[in-house]
Amino acid sequence: MEVKTKKILIIDDDSRNIFALKAVLKAKKYDCIAAISAKQGFEILEADKEVGVVLMDMMMPDMDGYQAMAKMKTHPELRGIPVIAVTAQAMVGDRERCINAGAAGYISKPVNVDELELQLKNYL
Repeated sequence: MEVKTKKILIIDDDSRNIFALKAVLKAKKYDCIAAISAKQGFEILEADKEVGVVLMDMMMPDMDGYQAMAKMKTHPELRGIPVIAVTAQAMVGDRERCINAGAAGYISKPVNVDELELQLKNYL
């Protein structure tokens, strides 16, 4: 597998989810960085222009993934960065809600790594 040049930003308020995703993705030669809040994620996105895709937890305190995606869409430099919604919400209609809110992709927890990698290949 070729080494990716763009980074993956993981935004999740649960450090265990970040740890697990980073470990799996780094083993597959992806370059990952992480934020424990949407606010911290925006700080990273402003500072690091190498982020190619965001894995966004949809249920976070302060600013959830829906609010964060809406904010990204209003920012000229951030609106083109694809967001894959990563959520424990797997009820009927949740995928559509995420896509309608601006997500480029959707994956439910626990994350199916093969499915996630297929989605990442579309954006990196």
